[in-house]
Amino acid sequence: MPARRQLLAIGALGLLLTTLVPSRAQTLTAGQSEAVATYERALGDFKSILAERRRQIDAKQPLPNLPGQALYLARVAVISAYKDLTDAMPSRIGRPNKFEIPPAYFDADIEPLVDEYSKLFDIMEAPPAGAQNSATPFKDVVDLAVAIARAKGLAPDHAEAAGRISLGLFFAETNGKQNVRNGRSNTYMGSFQTGPSEDRNGRRKWAAIKGEIAAADPDLSARDDKEEARARGTDHRFNHWTNVRDGLMNAHADIFREIPGIVKTLPDPIDQMKLFELIQIIPTPTRAALKSGDLLNYRVSSPTIMKHLRNNSIFAFGQADRARTSASFREILGAMWLFKRKFEKAMAKYAEIKPR
Repeated sequence: MPARRQLLAIGALGLLLTTLVPSRAQTLTAGQSEAVATYERALGDFKSILAERRRQIDAKQPLPNLPGQALYLARVAVISAYKDLTDAMPSRIGRPNKFEIPPAYFDADIEPLVDEYSKLFDIMEAPPAGAQNSATPFKDVVDLAVAIARAKGLAPDHAEAAGRISLGLFFAETNGKQNVRNGRSNTYMGSFQTGPSEDRNGRRKWAAIKGEIAAADPDLSARDDKEEARARGTDHRFNHWTNVRDGLMNAHADIFREIPGIVKTLPDPIDQMKLFELIQIIPTPTRAALKSGDLLNYRVSSPTIMKHLRNNSIFAFGQADRARTSASFREILGAMWLFKRKFEKAMAKYAEIKPR
């Protein structure tokens, strides 16, 4: 066949194939096209705010109030838009990612953007000048929690569970970084991210059991006296020891008594950490669920409570999750997948501190 006729034949075949097998873009439904456009727009917005914050920080320009909020909302929008996209087009679900986010919610190709997100928060939330660090921040958390749990009447094995759970809270709140500020709040600060009123309440509760602690563990009590003197005249939330102590006393110490029953209902240590993190996020419903006798099936339906969950990355991503008007604690624990990696880090650190 002459070359000209051969080229014409190939061209005709290509046209035929194009007619018989439309392009991917041509086969999308209106809903799928909208989902693609929404994701691309959310991804562009995320890249834009990351670049803006990086430029401001590198140029040492003043940052806006709550500089992390726009970053957080942009990240939520990206994950939400991707979940809506994969709901519309399951073929877009990709490979696993290093953050252990379910692949239906996250495109592993954008891992570097989330790495940059974390680096920016590290800068924005750096401890203030004069923050009082500890040389043993992880051990402090475990030691304080165990001492408090023993003072609340727990047996040694359950007191150790309190220490492990509390280390999980440290990672959940700050990724295990001590004395940090908060890029999304002007209220919550320190290693356990407490507000001023929570700090005062914790200090008051600690004072009430300090004598018992001193009798049972003189060395820990002496360390406490040293840290209390060191923090005098400063914001106690920026002394690692006192913030952990007061944060635990404020929100969790009374719940330590429930640990024997909790570990029976939730034998997985990571689920135990999730439950205690919910005491941080939605304390009243969590206490009610514990008292109900049917923890996992206890249901919350308050719009305010659902809003608090979403503001802490639970049922926050995608239209289907955000449309929820209620959830059982079993469902809430299952939706806390963004905390899983943090708690795994806490478990690894605990294994270092308390070798078997």
